[in-house]
Amino acid sequence: MKNPWTVVGILALVLIGGSIWYSSIVGAKNNENITFSSHVKGNSEAAVKLVEYSDFQCPACTSFQLALQEIMAEYGDSLSLEYKHYPLPIHPQAESSAKAAEAAAQQDAFFAYHDKLFENQDTWSRSKNPSVLFIQYATELGLDTEKFKRQMNSSLIRDKVRDSGREAREMGITGTPTFFLNGERMNYKTYEEFKDLIATVVNPEVDFTIEGETTTNSSVQFGI
Repeated sequence: MKNPWTVVGILALVLIGGSIWYSSIVGAKNNENITFSSHVKGNSEAAVKLVEYSDFQCPACTSFQLALQEIMAEYGDSLSLEYKHYPLPIHPQAESSAKAAEAAAQQDAFFAYHDKLFENQDTWSRSKNPSVLFIQYATELGLDTEKFKRQMNSSLIRDKVRDSGREAREMGITGTPTFFLNGERMNYKTYEEFKDLIATVVNPEVDFTIEGETTTNSSVQFGI
């Protein structure tokens, strides 16, 4: 009779090998048909480009959404807005929500899902199992939920989100939201100042009010 420990060892190796094989099959399935492109709204050909590094679980990012909506409504024909991920470590669901948004992007629904996440931030960010809500939002948007669930667990999507965060850190960004306007980091104190700074680039002929004073657009400087 064979040593029972030998039999146990063989069975363990078989189980481990099977587990690795199954994981590789599932991982490959999750990565099927994944493609990436920039997340841009407005006029992608516009000379004026606004880039946002943001975190879906960041309350300040949520509070900026109305200002961004107003800006795009007014200047969308002359401005492109690109969203980039910067999930902060202090927000435990920031990376998972970013992966969910990227899964939605695979079905051409990035900004629709982006809006869902910000509109419902207080709900999913407090949930013990936010993935259930992420799938619910995908269903509400009419997405293929089986595809969404697979791709939400894609290693390619995970790596893209982490690479974007690494890019932000290498640029010295420490908080969200952080904006760059035509490559220059924006400095501002209020929402109105933020909007006025964009107006200086979109329409240099317009005068505006900043910090209580009327000034010309040419007098505004950006700093990093």
